[in-house]
Amino acid sequence: MKKLAFLVVTLLTISQIASAQSNIRFGLKAGLNYANFTNSEIQTDAITNYHFGILAEISLFDNLAIQPELLYSTVGASYDNLSEEIKNELGYISIPVMAKFNLSENMFLEAGPQGSFLLSKKDEVNIDNYNTFDFSVNAGLGVNLTKNLFVSARYNLGLTEIARDADAKNSVFQLSAGLLF
Repeated sequence: MKKLAFLVVTLLTISQIASAQSNIRFGLKAGLNYANFTNSEIQTDAITNYHFGILAEISLFDNLAIQPELLYSTVGASYDNLSEEIKNELGYISIPVMAKFNLSENMFLEAGPQGSFLLSKKDEVNIDNYNTFDFSVNAGLGVNLTKNLFVSARYNLGLTEIARDADAKNSVFQLSAGLLF
C-alpha cells in the first residue's frame, strides 16, 4: 500500500506542477553506478553497473526547478568467498524527485527523495525475502555543458534494508550524462 501511495502522490505532484507551468523540458540520461551495501554484516565490495531513463525539468523560478525522473538502475555488491567472487545484482525502476538549484549559469546542486521498485535480482548468495520497495535520499552536483547537454554526479543513500532478514542497505554513486530537449 505504501508503494502505491508513493507512486500516486508522485504522479499527481508531477501532473499538477506540469499543468501549472509552461517552462518544461524533457530529456534522457544514462550513466554508471558504483554500488555497494552499507550496514552489511559481511564485508562487501562495490560493483559497477548502469542506469538509464527519462526526466522532466520543470522550472519554478530562475534558480529552482523540480526534476522528476524514471530510471532503470542496477545496483548491488560482491562478496569474496574463499576462492571466488560472488555478485549480488538488483535491478530497480527508480523514481527520484529532485529539487534542482542553479548555483550559476553552468552549475547546479540537486537533492531529493527516491522510491525504487525491485524488478530483477541476480544473486549468487541465498538472500530470501527481498524487499520489493526501496526508499532513499539523493544529493548531487552537475554541470551544464551546453543549453541541452549536462553531466552530473549523485550519491544515493538507501534508507530501507534490501531484504527482511538482512541489515544491508543500498549505497550508490552515480555518474550521468543527459540531454534535454
